[in-house]
Amino acid sequence: MLMKRICEIGSVRTFVNDFSAPSLLAGRYDRRVMDEPVMELSDAEDRRVWDRFYEKFSFQPSTSPSKWPAIKEPGASVTWSLATLPDEPDYERLDRLLAIVEQGLSSCVGPSGNLFALDWQHPSYRFAPQEVGGPGQPAWPLSPYPDGDYYIFLTEDFRIGSFGHPWEESLCLFGEELLDVTATELDKVLGLPIRRSGKVVGPA
Repeated sequence: MLMKRICEIGSVRTFVNDFSAPSLLAGRYDRRVMDEPVMELSDAEDRRVWDRFYEKFSFQPSTSPSKWPAIKEPGASVTWSLATLPDEPDYERLDRLLAIVEQGLSSCVGPSGNLFALDWQHPSYRFAPQEVGGPGQPAWPLSPYPDGDYYIFLTEDFRIGSFGHPWEESLCLFGEELLDVTATELDKVLGLPIRRSGKVVGPA
């Protein structure tokens, strides 16, 4: 699989192809979903949302470990390592991870709320999490697991969400409400966090 290698030129987002780690999610998530519950952002909205994300989280995409974790992790945040997930052939822990995060995000927006699903350098989406992922429903447009890309989920006010880092192999969840319903279960799946509130608390 080919992966994007970042070319950092000022604040311009661009990339060239490079070899990446193997994909764990091939075929599991549909990047082209266009059903009504999942709407691709227009070019103008895509720019507005990404510009706001860059500013609010001080986003610095990079393959260089010296520039990780790539965002300024919020005060109410916890980050786990995903490095051991590729070692499991049956994806049991991966499936559990996805279920915990997706259910947690859904619970935070209620029955009629929306989320942004951002895929760096690819189409991004606004979607209704209560109307995806079930029988007869469209798939989630992206995965909480950063499968070769920065994958980001955000509430529309940017208070709550997840940031998946493909090169660090990490997942940051932020927002008290989301952590309240996910952190304990994610500890069971992934082990102890590597950062809390952006500060190292375990082996990196």
